Amino acid sequence: MFSKSTYIERRDTLKKRIGSGVLLFLGNDELGLNYADNTFRYRQDSTFLYYFGISQAGLAAIIDIDNDREIVFGDELTIDSIVWMGPLPTLHEKCETVGISDVRPEASLAPYLAKAAKDGRTIHYLPPYRPEHKLKLVDLLGIVPARQEGSVPFIRAVVVQRNIKTAEEIAEIEKACDITADMHLEAMRVIRPGMHEYEVTAAMDYIAESNNCELSFATIATVNGQTLHNHYHGNLIKPGDLFLIDAGAELESGYCGDMSSTIPADKRFTTRQREVYEIQNRMHLAAVEALRPGIPYMDVYDIAARVMVEGMKGLGLMKGDATEAVREGAHALFFPHGLGHMMGLDVHDMENLGEIWVGYDGQPKSTQFGRKSQRLASQLKPGYVLTVEPGIYFIPELIDLWRGLGKFTDFINYDAVERYRDFGGIRNEEDYLITADGARRLGKKIPLTPDEVEAMRQ
Repeated sequence: MFSKSTYIERRDTLKKRIGSGVLLFLGNDELGLNYADNTFRYRQDSTFLYYFGISQAGLAAIIDIDNDREIVFGDELTIDSIVWMGPLPTLHEKCETVGISDVRPEASLAPYLAKAAKDGRTIHYLPPYRPEHKLKLVDLLGIVPARQEGSVPFIRAVVVQRNIKTAEEIAEIEKACDITADMHLEAMRVIRPGMHEYEVTAAMDYIAESNNCELSFATIATVNGQTLHNHYHGNLIKPGDLFLIDAGAELESGYCGDMSSTIPADKRFTTRQREVYEIQNRMHLAAVEALRPGIPYMDVYDIAARVMVEGMKGLGLMKGDATEAVREGAHALFFPHGLGHMMGLDVHDMENLGEIWVGYDGQPKSTQFGRKSQRLASQLKPGYVLTVEPGIYFIPELIDLWRGLGKFTDFINYDAVERYRDFGGIRNEEDYLITADGARRLGKKIPLTPDEVEAMRQ
């Protein structure tokens, strides 16, 4: 939690941007895992955290711009709650720390909104992403789930504000990135043939928990790196395997880190692994070198993709003009995801508000396979925090599909690609802050080049 003045200033900025109406913020509730009292880990809605700073279930808030009111709605703990959870600060006390003096019972929210609607005032809300939010919007505003698209002025105002990270936010993100780096460094130290994937994740979890952190997302740690979001951890690690990790730590404040690394199960890469790994490194370094204010991140994606095509041509896997291959989408056989995304209070920052607003400034997204997965395309600005995470993958099912369809035969040498069907995948990822004249990596450096990785493995 930041100072009281930080939250007051954030709310004041939002009010000035929107100008009039009532802004509705729905906090998150507890969710049962397999019955009501056995809950998932509680995580407050990030926009609620950003403007109100209180991580407590069952809250809502409004900013009534027209009447200059800021109200948190929620109920104080009962004696039953105190018996089970112990004495805690009251809701009024928590609200005071973030500059809110008007606290009302949860039941008074609906009448307040009903009166505002009757008076003809605009009630702005954000698009819901959880079932309880959708049900509440039906009750509170009478909007059926299929039409709960959210208020575009509200969405855009939040995105513009949250996109630019302040110095105190950057300090929090850097802490999360340092712990995230330590998670990856520990994995590089412990992984050996004969271990199971879950033993590596356990070592990483220990680093997070020993620093009072949660995971910022479900860890990917797998010998099957060709599966982009592989959350299964039961495989045995064998000699000759590549082990791909995508993992991050989340601080108590909610700020996140997100890094990826690819490690040989043995002490050294094989010749074939090193050749592909070096191409991925060149993609990564070219993307980092291009980071600066004003450049569209989609252009950086294209730079990384062209570097990959040239590298794959050197291995005999691709052919033809690299620029044309990327424009047509042939590169996506090996690079089927985006280059990166915004990061902050969410590991994919504000993704619940819609990628078209967060990463595209309201412009339509591409429908091209691979390119459509680019989450950030717009011009970079100082204060943006984003990931750089190009990858190279050999996905047998995708290879078979494209070959059977005769896709991109002017650019892809399918006979040569067949020899790599069992390769897996490689991804390395770092987190960057866009500065006034370039970019700065956040967090400790984790090994990136093959030589750096092998030095850790000795």
